[in-house]
Amino acid sequence: MKRLFLFILLGALSAPSSAHQIKSAITSVLFNPNSQNLEVMHRFYLHDAEHAVHHVFGKDADIISSEATQSEFAEYVMERFSIQNDGEAVNLSAVGHEVEGKFFWVYQETPLLENVKQLTFTHNALRDIWSGQINTLNVEGLINGEKSLKTLTFKGNTELLKVEF
Repeated sequence: MKRLFLFILLGALSAPSSAHQIKSAITSVLFNPNSQNLEVMHRFYLHDAEHAVHHVFGKDADIISSEATQSEFAEYVMERFSIQNDGEAVNLSAVGHEVEGKFFWVYQETPLLENVKQLTFTHNALRDIWSGQINTLNVEGLINGEKSLKTLTFKGNTELLKVEF
């Protein structure tokens, strides 16, 4: 039993640090009648974001304690996410970003869209770094007077995904 414990412990200690990366993110797109905004909330695991900023911005990048790195990462995310409403680009405004526990959040918004028939999304954040990155997107809220929840998954070579209402 002691040997088995030692074997497991040594295996865990010798595993590469990238094994702890989750390589997935969740984005919520909320049609919020209370704020009269379409709210976008991107949630990344902080550990993944740490590895990403070192890869993108250099080894001295510090997403935990550097506001400059946090802002750079938020901008990186916003540049790789877009929405089109019936072929027209939706102009999203940056609202902010924050570290909260084991997550890094990026927030965007735009005034509510009316009479939406379909939305097309691009979500390539971290997918240009890791081919195994999976970005899940939930579109929810009161859309055209009806409660709706639609889920899209960006993985592999998926570039664009649509939801219809």
